[in-house]
Amino acid sequence: MKEQLEQILATAIADLQQQGVLPADVQPRILLDRPRDKSHGDFATNLALTLAKPAGMNPRALAEALIAALPKVDWLAQADIAGPGFINFTLSQQQLIDQLEHALASATTGIQAASAAKTIVIDYSSPNLAKEMHVGHLRSAIIGDAVARVQELLGHKVVRQNHVGDWGTQFGMLLAHMEELGDAELDMQLSNLETFYKAAKKRFDDSPEFANRARELVVALQSGEARCRQLWQQFIDVSLSHCQEVYDRLGVALTRADVMAESAYNEDLPQVIEDLKAQGLLVEDQGAQCVFLDEFKNKDGEALPVIVQKSGGGYLYATTDLAAVRYRQNVLHGDHLMYFVDQRQGLHFQQIFTLAKKAGFARADLQMDHYGFGTVMGKDGRPYKSRDGGVTKLADLLDEAEKRALELVQQKNSDLTAAEQEHVAKVVGISSVKYADLSKNRTSDYIFDWDTMLSFEGNTAPYLLYAYTRVVSIFNKAQINPAEVSGEFVLNDERELELANLLVRFNEVVQQVADKAMPHFLCGYLFELAGKFSSFYEACPILQQDDQALRQSRLKLAALTAKTLRQGLQLLGIHTLEKM
Repeated sequence: MKEQLEQILATAIADLQQQGVLPADVQPRILLDRPRDKSHGDFATNLALTLAKPAGMNPRALAEALIAALPKVDWLAQADIAGPGFINFTLSQQQLIDQLEHALASATTGIQAASAAKTIVIDYSSPNLAKEMHVGHLRSAIIGDAVARVQELLGHKVVRQNHVGDWGTQFGMLLAHMEELGDAELDMQLSNLETFYKAAKKRFDDSPEFANRARELVVALQSGEARCRQLWQQFIDVSLSHCQEVYDRLGVALTRADVMAESAYNEDLPQVIEDLKAQGLLVEDQGAQCVFLDEFKNKDGEALPVIVQKSGGGYLYATTDLAAVRYRQNVLHGDHLMYFVDQRQGLHFQQIFTLAKKAGFARADLQMDHYGFGTVMGKDGRPYKSRDGGVTKLADLLDEAEKRALELVQQKNSDLTAAEQEHVAKVVGISSVKYADLSKNRTSDYIFDWDTMLSFEGNTAPYLLYAYTRVVSIFNKAQINPAEVSGEFVLNDERELELANLLVRFNEVVQQVADKAMPHFLCGYLFELAGKFSSFYEACPILQQDDQALRQSRLKLAALTAKTLRQGLQLLGIHTLEKM
């Protein structure tokens, strides 16, 4: 509807330009918003205010001219002028009903596919394989996954890339420790990578001989020595298995096939250096190979270096990321490269994107965006830690979530069997951790609080999961299949209209999530939808309604609400429950 309104406004502008009311060279940006107060209509625009000056007219007079020039369409009930020159649009009820019917019949709940499908390469999660995944990896994994699901629903081809860290000097330290252990002891120690890493680090710090051996093994690894590569591969396989267990528990759609590790680009790194040299972009600075970009300067006005090769010949993140850009464009045929990485890496990615285009590694029209995110904080206002003050392993965090959820479920519902309680606790526990994160603005830090995230009140996963089961219970009680509800929509009560108007906004919100890579827009919408349904349910009897036409209409509103909640939660990577 927003697009159709924009089209008829564009037609009205063209008509006024032809009449000479508006200058022919004016190309205004048409902006439409949803008024907070429903009495102001379904959409509003300040177009007359922005065009008043070039037109040399009073804004209200121009608003009248725009309304008069609008093409006549049956879906627009009315267009009014408000305040100094705002135009409010009210859609016809038949248009609202048509949208409801379309959403109810649609496999995608009325989500409109993108007009032009793209290949979108999404870089997310990307843990360091030297250790187990910790709480700091949570945001990249679940935000990136939610956006990937949304883009796929819109019809884009999504290529997931898990750019895991599996290279570098720390692996020499780990390999040296692996060498010292027998096979049986090694298998046992690798079952806990965090403990293994700490033991290797202690040996590295305490023993000069061990540290020297670690450095030798880095060289051997990089030169492809067979035994070294074998040990390295053994460690990587164990670490990736740990990662996959976490992804599966979180419901994150990443597999081993999506892993494109740092080491995968090794062969291309010398070529990256040669190509930068051939372009005349490389400058040697204190033995290191650098590129100085005028677009990025320090406080003294000096260009900041992008170091692509260390004085000893080693490569850096910048070199690998440049190779990755080239791969994602030339091999994966990406039209849009999306990176979900900590916002502290913002400058790094700005430099990489600028350099990639300057060096010809990326087409001029290749869209590359870094979507940064804030930090998970404890109640003390510092990055979230475990009880012993260490970094919290993600697997331990999920164990704790399921344990707390089980205690909550046992208190709330004794009608469920032990197996059902266990299942509900797993869904509620994992969903609560994910939703608490996804419901916050991506760019902000947020406080990790068990009590808040497991609450059945407020904008939480338990509240939304329970809201969904309440809607489903209506159909279970009546022994009706929601997909088979028939009849016409009858929208007379204020609560029916409010719910209906919110249901048809689902497509608009999903498009917003795709455009801004902000899943919290969808969370806010689902929370509002659950609240509107609750108000509707209390004021508008459904199964007790004697008027059959009204009963069927309300059942259809309930069916679409359930469908929308389920679809929305699925886009967030959250499983729904039939009962709680």
